[in-house]
Amino acid sequence: MPMRRDSRIFIVGHNDSIENSLKKHFQAEGFSQVLSNTLDRVNVLDQTQVVNFFKKFKPEYVFLGSLRSGGITANQKFPAEFIHENIRSQGLVIEEARRWNVKKLLYYSSSCVYPKEAKQPIQEGSLMTGPLEPTSESYAIAKIAGTKMCQAYKAQYGLHAIVAVPATLYGPGSDTDIETAHVLGALIAKFHKAKKEGADEVVVWGSGKPRREFLYVDDFVSASLFLMEHYDGTDVVNIGSGFDVAIKHLALMIKEIIGCKAKVVFDASKPDGAMRKLMDNTRIRKLGWKPKVSLEEGIEKTYANYSAIVFPSQKKGKI
Repeated sequence: MPMRRDSRIFIVGHNDSIENSLKKHFQAEGFSQVLSNTLDRVNVLDQTQVVNFFKKFKPEYVFLGSLRSGGITANQKFPAEFIHENIRSQGLVIEEARRWNVKKLLYYSSSCVYPKEAKQPIQEGSLMTGPLEPTSESYAIAKIAGTKMCQAYKAQYGLHAIVAVPATLYGPGSDTDIETAHVLGALIAKFHKAKKEGADEVVVWGSGKPRREFLYVDDFVSASLFLMEHYDGTDVVNIGSGFDVAIKHLALMIKEIIGCKAKVVFDASKPDGAMRKLMDNTRIRKLGWKPKVSLEEGIEKTYANYSAIVFPSQKKGKI
């Protein structure tokens, strides 16, 4: 179901990698009718605003991300907001998408919806087969609810809703707030700050042993567009790089790319979260999509963008 340059597109996010990377793509490609809840000030927690927005704009394609997301720190600090705001916003948007007969809705779930002890790499069929990781349970339950809502609306109403589970996203525009960001963005901010201040050490939460999978935003966008145009099934589809890395090695890689001399110290008193979350990307590869950007290349691009924003008068990647 190819999108035209004048297709009416609605993106839901929270000024995060999902929202920003999609907006950037559509703007660069000359799409003329692309709105998002953040940019266009649509409060997707307010039923009246959501109803009025759909009535006025009549979106044809909806990319439905989270209203709240983040790393372990944010998940533990705001579990009530994570479950309430995501369940409410996605419920209102999906219902209006049904009422206004959108051509297609792509819902973004999260790798944390899979059981803590799921067999690695994680296949889509492992959803709801075991207990969740406690540190992200509220968010995971909200994302599972959205997944099941899409499947229910497709079964009962014929809503063209599909569900993708992207690996943790990163890239230019990623959250780098140490209090709210996922691990990769938080590490970039920590090592950059340590280099600037000449700090002796950088403290990283946990043992450094957990392994995580990351997906560069350009690969995420290409997979999203691919699924919008080529997939209409009921089954969930993982979007991943097919590669994971230990947090220890990730920290050392980021340290080297930034050129930071500080010692890396792991605080094992802090939670590790799930020990591994590598997703099986066989399903989407068989459909015809595969990632292109390596982790090292992606981190270099992300840091070049971050340092240029922090120090706009300096050359990219330099302090």
